[in-house]
Amino acid sequence: MPTAKKEAVVAELSDAFGRSVLTILTDYRGLSVPDLQTLRASLRESQAEMKVAKNTLTKIAAHGNEIDGLDESLVGPTALVFAWDDPAQPAKVIRDFARSSGILSIKVGLMDGEVLSAEQITAIADLPSRDELIAKVVGGIASPLYGLVNVMSGPARSLAYVLQARKEQLEQAA
Repeated sequence: MPTAKKEAVVAELSDAFGRSVLTILTDYRGLSVPDLQTLRASLRESQAEMKVAKNTLTKIAAHGNEIDGLDESLVGPTALVFAWDDPAQPAKVIRDFARSSGILSIKVGLMDGEVLSAEQITAIADLPSRDELIAKVVGGIASPLYGLVNVMSGPARSLAYVLQARKEQLEQAA
């Protein structure tokens, strides 16, 4: 019979599965508490959260959200990383931490109901962040506008140069 605490954990995980844009399952076996705290702080900065829950409760929450394909990955110590906003930034944090620690490993990921491999999570981490993409789009739009303004102001600028030269010519003649 499930306890109220377990039901609360399942409800919390179900909500997190439903709200997250990307979920990454990691194996954190061997990480020290300070390392986990450092990782959690880095994830918070990138609008993500790391939770550790029992695999059976995670399976129940996943099945409640009609998510299939995670059962074989829910073996051993598993930490779930939920990205709330931009999927690329938390994926970068996890990838970089896994590389630097040599202990943390990516099991699988979940995005839009699809189970992703560790290689696909790494590919997401290689994508530019949302802010970088927005900056590129704005730059792409602004660049032709600057050129248009420059072209449109060209005749007025030329007229100003001609008038200035004529003024200097008349001052020298006088």
